[in-house]
Amino acid sequence: MTTHPRLRVDIHVELICPWCQIGKRHFERARALLKAEHPELAVEVHWHLQTLLPDLPEEGLPFQAFYEHRLGSAAAVAVRQSQVKAAGRAAGLDFAFERIERMPHTGLAHALLADAREQLEPEGFELLLERLFAAHFQQGESLSDPLLLAALADGFGVVPAAVARPAVSPLQTPGVPYFVFNRSYAISGARPASDLLAVMGQAVQPGLLRG
Repeated sequence: MTTHPRLRVDIHVELICPWCQIGKRHFERARALLKAEHPELAVEVHWHLQTLLPDLPEEGLPFQAFYEHRLGSAAAVAVRQSQVKAAGRAAGLDFAFERIERMPHTGLAHALLADAREQLEPEGFELLLERLFAAHFQQGESLSDPLLLAALADGFGVVPAAVARPAVSPLQTPGVPYFVFNRSYAISGARPASDLLAVMGQAVQPGLLRG
């Protein structure tokens, strides 16, 4: 019996990291290219949530003031946001930082994703993940708003667990986004699809050769 080659992908992200949304888009492009080249390849994706700001108050903090304190000045914030917007446009994303009022605590959103991981098919989970990214970065909605999260849960058919599931990965990576292929090949940052594709090819090549 012929065993089809497989690729396990572990991706570590945080919802308030714009580079993670960019990295997600680049990965989706790389995955499509890899599947087009090797349609027999089974790709299994595992998403892991990291908490970048564990000490953030539950009500969050004013977004602009948070970044001015973090980067030192409004001018520095403008430069950084311009860089992110340019990288986003290259990935087909439009970051609307001017719409974001508060830097949110992501605990409730992570809990929603923990429930979704158990209840949705992988495609549905990725759609919800993208919707949460878009809520923050494109629509300026609050990821700590329980009404928003309840509406999303209902819309995606996710039933809140009676007991909260751990959403955040206990493994803290060097940064996010962080990609690990077949538990052996890692690459960090919002790298272009071509970079991801090259590492993915290295990770699956032994399996393809055996097939």
